[in-house]
Amino acid sequence: MSGIDSSELKILRDLERKVLWLSTWMIHNANHLRDKTDGVKVGGHQASSASLATIMTALYFHSLRAYDRVAVKPHASPIFHAIHYLMDRQSREKMENFRGYKGVQSYPSRTKDTADVDFSTGSVGLGAAQTIFASLVQDYVKAHGWAGDIETGRMISLIGDAEMDEGNIFEALLEGWKHGLRNTWWIIDYNRQSLDAVVREGLYDRLEALFRAFGWDIVTLKYGQLLEAAFREPGGERLRDWIDRCPNQLYSALTFQGGAAWRKRLLDDLGDQGDVTQLIESRSDRELAQLMTNLAGHDLVSLTAAFDGIDHDRPVVFLAYTVKGFGLPLAGHKDNHAGMLTPAQLEAFRTELGIRPGHEWDKFEAMKHSESELTGFIRNSPYNRLKQRRLTSARVDVPADLPVPKQDEISTQHGFGLIMNELARLPGPLADRIVTTAPDVTVSTNLGGWVNRRGLFAQEAVADLFKKERIPSTFNWDFSRNGQHLELGIAEMNLFTLLSALGLSHSLFGERLLPIGTLYDPFICRGLDALNYACYQDARFMVVATPSGVTLAPEGGAHQSISTPLIGMAQDGLASFEPAYVDELSVIMRFAFDYLQRDGEGQPDERTWLRDETGGSVYLRLSTRPLEQPKREMSASLQQDIIDGAYWLRRPTPNTDIVIAYTGVLAPEAIEAAGMMSEDRRDVAVLAVTSADRLNAGWSAAQRARRRGLRHAQSHVERLLSPVPPHFGIVTAIDGHPATLAWLGAVKGNRVSALGVEHFGQTGTVDDMYRHHGLDADAIVSAAEALVPGRPIRHFRQVN
Repeated sequence: MSGIDSSELKILRDLERKVLWLSTWMIHNANHLRDKTDGVKVGGHQASSASLATIMTALYFHSLRAYDRVAVKPHASPIFHAIHYLMDRQSREKMENFRGYKGVQSYPSRTKDTADVDFSTGSVGLGAAQTIFASLVQDYVKAHGWAGDIETGRMISLIGDAEMDEGNIFEALLEGWKHGLRNTWWIIDYNRQSLDAVVREGLYDRLEALFRAFGWDIVTLKYGQLLEAAFREPGGERLRDWIDRCPNQLYSALTFQGGAAWRKRLLDDLGDQGDVTQLIESRSDRELAQLMTNLAGHDLVSLTAAFDGIDHDRPVVFLAYTVKGFGLPLAGHKDNHAGMLTPAQLEAFRTELGIRPGHEWDKFEAMKHSESELTGFIRNSPYNRLKQRRLTSARVDVPADLPVPKQDEISTQHGFGLIMNELARLPGPLADRIVTTAPDVTVSTNLGGWVNRRGLFAQEAVADLFKKERIPSTFNWDFSRNGQHLELGIAEMNLFTLLSALGLSHSLFGERLLPIGTLYDPFICRGLDALNYACYQDARFMVVATPSGVTLAPEGGAHQSISTPLIGMAQDGLASFEPAYVDELSVIMRFAFDYLQRDGEGQPDERTWLRDETGGSVYLRLSTRPLEQPKREMSASLQQDIIDGAYWLRRPTPNTDIVIAYTGVLAPEAIEAAGMMSEDRRDVAVLAVTSADRLNAGWSAAQRARRRGLRHAQSHVERLLSPVPPHFGIVTAIDGHPATLAWLGAVKGNRVSALGVEHFGQTGTVDDMYRHHGLDADAIVSAAEALVPGRPIRHFRQVN
C-alpha cells in the first residue's frame, strides 16, 4: 500500500509542479545570460532534469530519512537545487546565477555548492559507485563502536540508464558483493535515452540479470496508476502486451508526437479488436497521451509505495521507467539532450501553471496550497529535520615524531612498512583511527606487518585457515569487525572511490578516519578519474604509490611509471612527496596525518605561500630501491624544509657554478656525480627535492602575491636559490618525467638540463635502466659539462 494519504499526495503533486517549474526557469535564465556572452546552451539539463522531477520530489519530501545520503544524477542538478531552494537550503541569488560565477553548479558539488550535496557527481558513474563504498564505510564506523548517536542511513544513488555503461559501476558492484553490501539503494532513471540516441533494446533484461547476480533486490517501477487501471479495463491486457513489446525508439517518437500519433499507431496495430479499440477511443488525444506516458517513474503513488515498502537493509535497485523531458514539449525526442524550450513554449508552460511574469522565483507562486501548509510540510519532512547535514569530528592527536627505522640501507617502501608496523604497536587514537586498503597488493606494498597486528575488516569473522591448520605463513589473514584493513580486488577505481568515502567519514558519519591506500605507482593512471573526484570532493586520505619509475627495472616498461610525478603536481587537493630517505619519509608521514585533518580558513603561510591551513590529501611516491641512509640529526629546520619541498644536501658557495637537483631514488647518482666533478668544478651544490609539487605551488603562489602588491612575498624555493646567481647551471634528475623539475631554472633565470624518463622503459637491471635513460652519474656529469662550459671534467667512469 502507498505510504501517503490523499492530502499528502495533493501537496506532493503541488511541489512536483513547482520543482519542475523552478528547474526549467533556472535553466532558461542561465541560457538568457549565455546568449549575451558566449552563446553556450545548457539544454542537456532540461530533459534529463525533468525525467527525475517526480522521483526526487517523492524522495526528498517524503521517503528520505535524516541520515540518508544521496548521489544525484549529474544532469538532475537543477531539480536538486530547486528542492533545496524550497527547503531554504539554497539562495535565490545562486539559483539565478546557475552556471554563472559563484552560482549553483551544473553538477552537484560538495565543494562548490552551498547546498547540502552529499557526493559530487560530475563524472558519470562515480556517484553511483561512491554510495556502495560509503555504505561499507558506514558499516566500518558502526562496527568499531563509533557514531552511536547517529542513525544508520541509506546510501542512495540516482542513476541514468545510459550511465550504466560506465565500467567503474560494474567494478563497484562486484566489490560490494564481496563485502556484504547493505543499506544501499540505486534508482535507475530508465528513460531509455542517452546523450546522443535511444538505448539498445533489451537493456532492462541485462540490468535485471546483473543486479540479481550480485544479490540485489530488484523493484521494477514500470506502470503508473492510470495505466494499471486501464489494464484492468476490457482490452487492457492487449494494451499492456503492446506496450511491453514496443521498441524504445518507437515509444520515444510517439511520446514526442503526442496523442494523435499514439491513437493512429495503436489503432493501426490493435484496431478492430473490440474492447481494446473502445479503450483507446474512449479517451481524447490529451487523455490518451497522458495515459500512454503514465510510467511509474512519474507516478507519486507508485513511487512512494515502492520506497515505503522496503523494510530490510539488503541492497535494492529500483528500475524506474520514465520519459526524458517528461512534462515538457521536448519529451521523448532523441535530440532532446541539447534541446531548449522556445520562448513560446516557456510562456505556454508558465501560463499553464499560472505563474505571473516577474514572480518566477516566488517559492509559493501559483501553488494550490497555502504558504503555511507548504512551509509546515517541507519543514517536517524527515530529510529536512537534520538542519546541519555536514557533520564534524574532533581531530586526532598526532605525536611530535613518528618512528624511524634504524637500518643502514633500506628502501622507502620497506621503511613505510616498518613505520606502519610500529604504529600498529601503539595504543591510542592515531593508530585506532588509521584504516588501510589496497587493491590486492597489501603484501607487495609492505602493509603486511600492519595487517598482522591490526587485522582485516569484515562484518562476519573469517579465520585464517592456514593458521588454523598450522601451516607456516608470514601473514595472518583473520577477518573480524575489529579489523582495520579493507582488502579490495584488483581495481584501482575502487581503491580511490573507497578512499574518497573513507576520507569523508567525518562529514558523512561524524567520525574521523585516517585512510591510507597503497597501490603500484604506474596504476594511479588506471584510477585517475576516481582520484580526481575524490580530491574534488575534498576527501582526506594518504595514497602510497610504490614501487615507482624505471627503478622497477626487471618488471619492464608496463610497470614503470613516467607521468605520475606530473599528476602529483597537477592534481588539486593532493600534496605530492617523493622522499629519498626513510627519515624524510617519517617526517612527511607525520605531517600528512596532521594535514589530512586541517580544514581552516585564512591567509596563506607567508613562509611558503601555501594554504596549508586548509589541508588536503597526500600522495607519497616510494621505491623498492634500497639506499644507504644518512647519519644525521633531524633538526626542526630540516624537518620544515623537507615538508616545504626541498633542502640543501650540499650548499652552494661563491665558487659554485653547478647545482644538481634530484628527487627520490636518484640521490646516490646525484651525490656520486657531485663527487666525480669535485676536482674540476669546485663546490658542486646538491639540492634534495622532496616535493616538486609544494615547491612549485609555493613559487606560483608567491608570484601571484607579488602581482597583488605584496612585494615581500618569497617562496621556499626562492629562498633556497637566493645564493644561486643566474650564471649557475642546474642539472635536474628524477626517475619520472623531466618536466617535473625543469621549471627550477625559471625561478632565478638559470640554464637547466632536465634529466628524466620520457619513453617506456626496458627490462634489465637498475644500472641498465639508468644508463638507457641517461639517469646515471655519468649522464649527470655529461649534462653539467654541456650546461656550464669550462674546465673539462676528467673523471668519467664511462663515455657513452
